[in-house]
Amino acid sequence: MENKFKEGEVVRAKVNPNQNLIVRRYVDRIYYCKIQENPSHKDLVYFERELMPLDIQNIGLLTSLNVIINK
Repeated sequence: MENKFKEGEVVRAKVNPNQNLIVRRYVDRIYYCKIQENPSHKDLVYFERELMPLDIQNIGLLTSLNVIINK
C-alpha cells in the first residue's frame, strides 16, 4: 500500500488545521510529524485519514467546524 504523503511534505491535521506539520517518517501506516514552527517539540503521530494536504481550499470551513465540535 502506497502512502499518500511523502517524507518532508507539509500537511495539516484535521483536528488543528491552522498548524503546519512536516512528515518526518511513515511506518506501518502511521505518520510521524514535526510541528513546522517548533521542530524541537516531540513528534505528533497520525493515521493518514487524520491528515490533509496543505493546499486544501476549504480551510475556513474546517476551522469553523473544529470550533463547533470542540465547544
